[in-house]
Amino acid sequence: MHRYAPLILAVALFMEQMDSTVIATSLPAIAADLDVGPITLKLAMTSYLVALGVFIPLSGWAADRFGAKRVFLWAIGVFMAGSLLCAIADSVHAFVLARFLQGMGGSMTVPVGRAILLRSTKKSELVSAMAMFTIPGVIGPLVGPPIGGFITTYFSWEWIFLINLPIGVAGILLSAIYLPHIERESPPPVDVKGFILSGVGAAGLVFGLSVISMPALPPLVGAAAAVVGALALLLFVRHARRHPHPLLELRLFSIETFRSCVTSGTIFRIAMGAMPFLLPLMLQLGFGMTAFQSGMITFTAAAGALFTKAIARHVFARFGFRRTLLAAAALSAIGSAANAFFYPDTPHIVMIVVLFMTGFVRSFFFTGINVLGFADIERPQTGQATALNATIQQITGALGVAFAGIVLEIHALATGQELALAGFHIAFLCVAVLNILAAIPIWRLPPGAGSDVSGHRIEAAGDPPIKV
Repeated sequence: MHRYAPLILAVALFMEQMDSTVIATSLPAIAADLDVGPITLKLAMTSYLVALGVFIPLSGWAADRFGAKRVFLWAIGVFMAGSLLCAIADSVHAFVLARFLQGMGGSMTVPVGRAILLRSTKKSELVSAMAMFTIPGVIGPLVGPPIGGFITTYFSWEWIFLINLPIGVAGILLSAIYLPHIERESPPPVDVKGFILSGVGAAGLVFGLSVISMPALPPLVGAAAAVVGALALLLFVRHARRHPHPLLELRLFSIETFRSCVTSGTIFRIAMGAMPFLLPLMLQLGFGMTAFQSGMITFTAAAGALFTKAIARHVFARFGFRRTLLAAAALSAIGSAANAFFYPDTPHIVMIVVLFMTGFVRSFFFTGINVLGFADIERPQTGQATALNATIQQITGALGVAFAGIVLEIHALATGQELALAGFHIAFLCVAVLNILAAIPIWRLPPGAGSDVSGHRIEAAGDPPIKV
């Protein structure tokens, strides 16, 4: 693989991750132009997430059938088309549909990009490549709101979407030149029933949890959608176990490293999905900061993540995946818990240092599970594995916001104080507990898990290195 390929893939990932949250601080301005309420326009955020949930399961089959590089290029093109339509939308219906189209494009960029990376990178170079690829996933949701607020305040909200066009054009050109050609596979015909069940399941859960956590519709609608989604996913699991070639290959969970990393990553992402919701809200409502001020402070967590790439390969080679991931989960728990001791008079430099260091260790965790989880996946399985992993990630992202909202709601019902500072502090402590729980599946792995990828070797009493 060309040395610039991971960076090209990372830019596409950043664009998709950022756009999932970029309109959060711009909703009032967009709503005013479209002559609707900000709460109603939150359906635009939900429609983007729903599109991801519906089409991500199809990404593995599409990459195998049409070629990963071709699908990746088309995905960027669809994303650009959705961005342009968002910018010129003159009604809420047009805007919501344009966001759905954006989500269709975004649904293919992440899993297909990861498949390209896995299929074309040597195992000895995978840690460094994945460190670069996963950083946008950490910083995108954090920088989206402040970037959206800055553009809306000093320019106009349309530029939030128009800025994707030159980035997309550059992405297509660079991808066409530098990304390696991935041979097509010969997958069986698409599992239509599985696509319907997985689409209804993922969309129902994502839509339902999004509505519950940011009520653009009555919460009862969200609860009903979540129940329908959960039932559809249960039916899909039953279907996938019987189908010879299911859309999402659940038998991949028989691979220990993949199963452990997906389980650990699911718990960790629920915790991390809550942070971009909790922290800006506490800084603005509890501390009286402006949206831009809170965005500049929360951005320091993203800055911390940027420093991971330079040393990730050496750290994993020195200490191994298991030990590094356990340490990262513990330190992340400490960093999350530290947020519970932030008060309006806490010096900004203290908050910045805590968030910077927490972002640093969380990036290690995400890099590690993304590499270790695919360490024992065979090349023909990468498309299926990335699609399955991305589908679960999408659902858990919505779970994170819902989790944070539920904790705050329970505190409000118990104390009669809505969005009180104490409620945020309790929520941060709950996030810290999730960080610790995420370490349990990793703790059960053997010490030498993924050693052929990390380069780490364990020797004891003259025994040869342990390999998985």
